[in-house]
Formats: sequence, C-alpha cells, structure tokens
Amino acid sequence: MKTKKIYTDFLVIGSGIAGLFYALKVANKGKVLIVTKDKKEESNTRYAQGGIAAVWDMSNDSVEKHIQDTMIAGAGLNDEEVVRMVVMEGPKRVKELIDLGAQFDKIDNEHYDLAREGGHTEKRILHHKDITGWEIERVLLEAVLKHPNIQILEHHFTIDIITQHHLGEIVTSQRTDIECYGAYVLNKQTNEICTILSKITVIATGGIGQAYAVTTNPSVATGDGIAMFYRAKGLVRDMEFVQFHPTALYEGRNNEQSFLITEAIRGFGAILRNRKGEAFMEKYDERKELAPRDVVARAIDNEMKIHGDDFVYLDCRHLDRQGFINHFPNIYKKCMSIGIDPFVDMIPVAPAMHYLCGGIQVDKNGQSSIRRVYAIGECASTGLHGANRLASNSLLEALVFAHNAAEDSRLKIDSAKIPDNIPDWNAEGTSQPEEMILITQARKELQQVMSAYVGIVRSSVRLKRAWDRLELLYQENEALYEKTTISQAICELRNLICIGYLITKHAMRRKKSIGLHYIIG
Repeated sequence: MKTKKIYTDFLVIGSGIAGLFYALKVANKGKVLIVTKDKKEESNTRYAQGGIAAVWDMSNDSVEKHIQDTMIAGAGLNDEEVVRMVVMEGPKRVKELIDLGAQFDKIDNEHYDLAREGGHTEKRILHHKDITGWEIERVLLEAVLKHPNIQILEHHFTIDIITQHHLGEIVTSQRTDIECYGAYVLNKQTNEICTILSKITVIATGGIGQAYAVTTNPSVATGDGIAMFYRAKGLVRDMEFVQFHPTALYEGRNNEQSFLITEAIRGFGAILRNRKGEAFMEKYDERKELAPRDVVARAIDNEMKIHGDDFVYLDCRHLDRQGFINHFPNIYKKCMSIGIDPFVDMIPVAPAMHYLCGGIQVDKNGQSSIRRVYAIGECASTGLHGANRLASNSLLEALVFAHNAAEDSRLKIDSAKIPDNIPDWNAEGTSQPEEMILITQARKELQQVMSAYVGIVRSSVRLKRAWDRLELLYQENEALYEKTTISQAICELRNLICIGYLITKHAMRRKKSIGLHYIIG
C-alpha cells in the first residue's frame, strides 16, 4: 500500500460548521488542511433544520432566560460557567455568520422571524426556512474555498491520530503528557495512506447516529473522532446521554437516514396524537408538545408501546397552510412526495437517534486531554448540554467553541514541534477481506443491539445483554481488522463498536435516571 507525508500547520478533521468556522479563524496564521471522508458538504450540519438559538430580541428575551432554559433542559448537569459563556458570546458569533452572508428569515428589513422550539420560553431561533444547516454550510464553504491558505481533501478517511504510541512509547490514559503530531489518513480514491503531520489537530467529526438502526444522521456519522481519540487514551465523558429526536418521519424501518420533522413545527402549533387520534402530551408534561426532547421522545415511545404501534401522528391539519409552506417548504415537499398532504393527512412520526451530548472532554477553549488536540462540535463534551441538549443550541455551541479553539491554538502553534521520526503506516501482513458480509452484517448487528438495548428506555438487564454482544463483536472485528487491508468499511465498523461500548459502559455506570438516560431497573 502506497504512503506519503504531508505537512501542515493546522489539521482539521471534518467539514461541518465547527471545522469550517475554525479553519477560517486560523487561516491567516498558517496553512490549514481540512480532511473529510465524503464530499466536503456532507456533514450533520447540512441536515440541521430548526435553526440556531441566540438571544436576539432583547425587548422580549434575555441572556438569563436562555441560560435558565439550557440548565433546565440539561437537568442541571450542565457546567453553568460554560452555559453562560456560550449564551453570552453566541450572538457575536452568529453576527459573524450573517456578515459572511448567511440569510436568516426576516419579518421585515429590521426584524428576524424568530421561532420557538421545545424547552425554550421565548422565540429565539434564527432559521433559514427549514434548511438552516444547509444555508450555514453553504456560506462557510464559499468562504473557505476562497481562502488561499485553506485546502480541503475530500474522500479522505482519518484512521487514527498520531501520538508517542507510534514512536514506540507506552501510552496510557494516566499520562498527562500525551501529544498529537497529526493523523494517518486513507485516500479512498487511490488507497494511499497519508501521514499528515500537523502542529495542531482539530477533531470536528460530528455525531454517532449510525450506531443505531434508526437515525436522522447521514451515513458519515460513525463516531470516528471520538473512537480514534479514545484509542489514543484521551478522556471521553457523558456518552450515556444520547438524544433521540421525537419526530422523524416514519416511512417503514428500511431507510438508512430518517427524514427529520423539525420541532419548530410543534412550536408552530402542531399536535401529537396517538392511533386513536387523542392528543396525549398533556398526560406527560404541562408544556405538552413544547416540552424538552427527552420528555417528548419518552412520551411517544410509551404511547407506541401501549398501542403496539411503530409510530404516532403529528397533526398539522389545523395550521395556516400558506404560513406552513413558507416556513417549512422542504418538509411540505417531502410529505407530498410520499403521498401525505399535511392539511388532509396526519404525518406519521417516531423517535430516531439524533444527537450525542457526550464525547471528547474539553475545556472552554476546546482543548482536550491530549496536547495539541482540540475537539469542537458534536464530537466534543463541553459541559453546555448536561444530560440533554436544548433544541438549536448545538450550532451555537459549534460556533463559540470553534472561535475559542482558534484563539487558543493561534497562541500555541509557534511553540509546537513535530518529531522527525514519525513512521509511515505499516500495512504488512494484511490482505483484502474475503467476504464483505462479515463487515456489513456485523454493522447491522451492532445497530440492532444498540437500538434494542441501549435506546430511549434502558434497564440493567438490557445493558448487560448489550455489553455481552458488544464484547463478542469487538473480539471478532479486532481479529478481522488485524489481518485486513485498511478500508473505510472496516474502520467505521471498528469505530462504531467502540462508540457502542462507550455508551453502554457509561450507561451501566449511571444507576439513576436523569435527562436522556432513563433506566427502569
């Protein structure tokens, strides 16, 4: 297998909102290389519908209200200093997006059309129709592609980050001096493995949705960054807090990526109903449809179990038709394309894995436990979300931490040195897999195990069963990995098994229900 060395100042793994915003912030300080395993625009950011939460209308809203809403949604497990920092700095970062050209919907020339979502006490969600993430990705990519100091390598899969381990040293999680020198990256088009050497490495790889059978996340969301960081003996936390979006469009269970029905529709007045047509949310929470996501997801899950159904209904039939189409054109188009007229038919919905609140442990600057590694975006555990993410806080968090990480890494880069004895990737003794079914079936099995035993509602018995199955999957896959030529498929499976292990381990360790972790015995 061919190898080559590439040198850069800043290596950014991932091309979502966090990675792109960071790249723009450091590009005047040195050479930036962004690697992404798919097309440059393919990320979780692209699929964010609802919007970005920020205190914009000070006449009706306040920083303290947003802080309080975030703390309540997170069940008080949030780091209040981090919450305060993000909420206070957030509007400045959003303004930077607007200055770059982001078009958020307005009522008139002076006022934005702010929406309200579950868990928010005020209207504070800036949005672009129902494709806000797509609009943000568009603006950031345009700016990145124009910058002479930024290069993007598409279809490059990051295998592992490089530390002293690759220099022959024993590296354990107890070491406080672990350093990163870059990463080994597979060029999927040439099968060449690049040794990318970098003074600063930023992990911005997004979410873990593909660890579950039903998810709103795209196929690229396989937890690669968290898994490679954990293998490098970095600190990871709060993996048990897996957020299921309450309302993904139900189209049967064979679809790879579930279509998200944003909760902004519930903020617009849509009502959840069971098979009998009964509005049920008032039984579970006085906030009804506008309760936080963990509450609504568990309520739907319970109604489905009571009635033996695979879905419940979202009733939009009473809403203003033109207002609905103006606000949610993408959702309207999708529903009509499969024969559902939202003003004649109720929309079938069911929970789907959506967002991870845990991840790589970082400080206020996005600095991880491994020197010269920053983690930003969904793969990072910042302390903002606590036990449950408040709707539309994730894009805000990505902007604030990308900015802070950029400021901090600009100060550190001049003193960063790269050893001159970094070895190339060693592929000796490996060969192409004889049967791909071993990889594809193991991935399906992992997703079924996680969905059945480590989902919305958990029990000690289910978690133990998941643990046993994951142990077997791990042993089988590691044996296969050792003798198989590196490919995206084998690496993603390895990463997903690691993610499943971490979620289950952390869930077993937390004995009481809180936020997204709900255990019944």
